[in-house]
Amino acid sequence: MSQRRPPQRRTAQGNPSRRRPAQQRPSRQGFWLRKRSERGATSLELAILAPSILALIFISIQTALWLYGRSVALNAAQEGVSRLRLVQPPLYTTAIGEGVRADIEAYAQQLGGNSLGNAKVAMPAYNNPEGMVSFTVTGDTVSLVPGLKLTVSRTATGPIEEFEADDK
Repeated sequence: MSQRRPPQRRTAQGNPSRRRPAQQRPSRQGFWLRKRSERGATSLELAILAPSILALIFISIQTALWLYGRSVALNAAQEGVSRLRLVQPPLYTTAIGEGVRADIEAYAQQLGGNSLGNAKVAMPAYNNPEGMVSFTVTGDTVSLVPGLKLTVSRTATGPIEEFEADDK
């Protein structure tokens, strides 16, 4: 017959053969200290990260507004070049240049709305010997920071169209 072992006594700590020695077991006091030291860590991380994330969003919106203002100014300058390059050199006068300049200034204000304030168009450079026409549009973009003035200036240049009769 086989020998039977007497049943082992179970304690509240679990199986006695699996128990760690006292020096390896975490003490209850250490457990609570670890728990307490991590309390509020998420709040602290959020307090540090939230302003930087908001600043990053704020800067990206301001950059987008500035880039949009630049785009509006360039579009208006290109429109001015497109209109004025069709005027033949013998027909160009300062009055024609002034009329196109006023139209382009109104076009820039209509196109940009509030995104390009104080849109000013310089008198076009119509150079007959070089065969080039140039427009410069300048304006202020929308600023989210009070007192910050962001000015954009874009220039477009193109050749003057010259039409010649067919030789037959």
